[in-house]
Amino acid sequence: MAPLQVLESFSRMDHSGPVGLNIARFLRDAIIRNQLQPGQALPEAELAQIMGVSRQPVRDALIRLSESGLLRILPQRGTLVTRISVRAVEGGRFVRQAVERAIIRQAASAVTEADLRAMRRNIDEQEETLERGDHAAFLALDDALHQAFARCMGQETAWDALAEVKLQMDRVRYLSVPTHATPGPVLLRQHRAIVAGLAAHDPDAAEAAMAEHLSEVLSSLPQLAARFPSHFDAS
Repeated sequence: MAPLQVLESFSRMDHSGPVGLNIARFLRDAIIRNQLQPGQALPEAELAQIMGVSRQPVRDALIRLSESGLLRILPQRGTLVTRISVRAVEGGRFVRQAVERAIIRQAASAVTEADLRAMRRNIDEQEETLERGDHAAFLALDDALHQAFARCMGQETAWDALAEVKLQMDRVRYLSVPTHATPGPVLLRQHRAIVAGLAAHDPDAAEAAMAEHLSEVLSSLPQLAARFPSHFDAS
């Protein structure tokens, strides 16, 4: 299948809201999941034809994603998927760690037994997805767990605010988990350690576990950059 053919499913999906925003979200997910890889050209006219839409919302979506650093629009040359910026990964990890360490400290006093049961169910489901090799489902559950940490203290908007910050990190996650550069069992152990800190209402333990977990992306970067050199921009 040609790379752009992964976009054919867009026209078969149910969408609400502005078309341009839906296209931007669809393309963003395809880039993050490496269905559209670095260097891939995205011709506006061809995208519109494949996705069954007019060119204007496609143009709007491409501009939006270029502002997020996922695309590069070159005058007279077209639009390309960017390489993963190592600097942006490191910067995103720094911001995300600052926010989530603050979240988890407060969550240690705010978490309820119902919250903890839901978190443990989530981690059990993570383990099941890894056993059947469904890495996309695992990563979705991973995000849902981190969102739950913020939700239990009434700060879900803090997690939402990280969406743009962690875009380049997410591209690394979708490379590292399927290729085992970051072993799934390690992530499960780290998630359980975070929840154990919350269950003990121990902010120091929960924060330490979160700090270790969010440093994992930096551990996998050198291996991934060596294995997928065309995916990364180290400048």
